[in-house]
Amino acid sequence: MPRAGVTPERVVEAAARLADEDGLEALTMAAVAAELGIRTPSLYKHVDGLPALRRLLSLRARRDLAAVLAGAAVGRSRGDALRAVAHAYRQWASASPAAATAVQPAPLPGDAEEVAARTEVTDVVFAVLSGYGLSEAALVDATRALRAGLVGWAVLEARDGFGMARPAEQSFDWWLDALDSALSRG
Repeated sequence: MPRAGVTPERVVEAAARLADEDGLEALTMAAVAAELGIRTPSLYKHVDGLPALRRLLSLRARRDLAAVLAGAAVGRSRGDALRAVAHAYRQWASASPAAATAVQPAPLPGDAEEVAARTEVTDVVFAVLSGYGLSEAALVDATRALRAGLVGWAVLEARDGFGMARPAEQSFDWWLDALDSALSRG
């Protein structure tokens, strides 16, 4: 019988905390069990192993990111929406580094729940970028460019990769201005 108070949701919360502290790749079932005060075999009553736990972390992270980005975009368009979403992503990735890592891989083929969670994120980004009047192909290209820039920025920032004297915030805003200008040209 599962221990009172331990639920799949609590398992995912504990795993997310540990992954943020130690890195997603360092996450183990034994560490999650210890965090919850249970034995490792007991953890399997709540989650079907490390791959299943990573999947649950990915789902949670994708849904959280979609909500963060949607909240940032509300009532904004074009450059304002782009900047708001970009800053929201940057803050989210900084506060939840494991979640930022968990959303990167494409969902496994046939995993409808993960595809739906990923679609929540891309729908927000498509809505923001569609304000620029881009063709369907350009919308995909712009989405990929924005994602690559944001993920690259988050990785470099997390690893103290911006060692120059100019504040990183100013460079981030410069990049967003350049992207907005490029998107405005179609």
